[in-house]
Amino acid sequence: MINFTEGSYFILGAYFDAGPTKYLFFLLLLSLYSLIICANLLLIVVICVNRSLHEPMYMFLCSLFVNELYGSTGLFPFLLLQILSDVHTVSAPLCFLQIFSLYSYVGVEFLTLAVMSYDRYLAICCPLQYNTRMTSSTVSVLIAVSWIYALLLVAVTVSLSSPLQLCGNIINKVYCDNYAIVKLACSDTTLNNIYGLISTAFTVFVPVTLIFFTYMRILKVCFSGSKQTRQKAVSTCTPHLASLLNFSCSGCFEILQSRFNMNNLPNVLRILISLYWLMCQPLFNPVLYGLKMSKIRDICAPSLSSVLPDHLIQFITRWRSPQPLSSPE
Repeated sequence: MINFTEGSYFILGAYFDAGPTKYLFFLLLLSLYSLIICANLLLIVVICVNRSLHEPMYMFLCSLFVNELYGSTGLFPFLLLQILSDVHTVSAPLCFLQIFSLYSYVGVEFLTLAVMSYDRYLAICCPLQYNTRMTSSTVSVLIAVSWIYALLLVAVTVSLSSPLQLCGNIINKVYCDNYAIVKLACSDTTLNNIYGLISTAFTVFVPVTLIFFTYMRILKVCFSGSKQTRQKAVSTCTPHLASLLNFSCSGCFEILQSRFNMNNLPNVLRILISLYWLMCQPLFNPVLYGLKMSKIRDICAPSLSSVLPDHLIQFITRWRSPQPLSSPE
């Protein structure tokens, strides 16, 4: 048995000898991480500096972009170091720190998307009550609860997994995963499994159910309203739904890969599937919202004109959609 002491460590078994190609992988990941940092920081600064964007929807977006920075920082520096390393080991404390970071990132992501769907529901279905319900204090409370709730749930998950006695230390992934560690346990893991199901239900299935409920109500109002109302609702809800579908579907693939034997798939494909939902969402969200939300796009276009080609700037500024319903008139 292996009990967690100060010197204990895990071996990440999914890495393979890529030879000189590892430097290409390193540069690709470094470029992607740099793009994620620049894109999310740009939109955070734009929202914070421009008072015209100090509205509930954009405050929730700002929280979402902060979470993208948080999650990507918990993954990319670790991957970059491991790619260049000849020995793919990680100490137990650092491994659990990464688990805490990545799992809480996922929880905050789903909860923030649920809060954003509630905001859209109020703006479209209850416009006369929007300003009284979605006050600045309500926005602050919803953002704080989204973060604190996810952090506490994951803290309990890590506290249950860290004392486990293990019969091995090889994790067949390129990053640390709680379920992979639980499967290595020699001791009873019933409590871990039960709590894992409960925490997954409250951080994933409950928010997704709320999102689908609010969008059913939004669609009902849209189909019974005018053409202009439908256009505005579609323009403001499309980025949100696209973000949810991208994150949920890629997360489902990762869960299926973790629970079932996928050894028949090529190793590179398994690695890409396990990384997609953690690597692409932090760039997908700022690009999607930055291009689709007209207020953000109009503010960002002049700043980007100094670094992007003119024909690309013209494409961005011409790709216009109806003004989203950030708040009722």
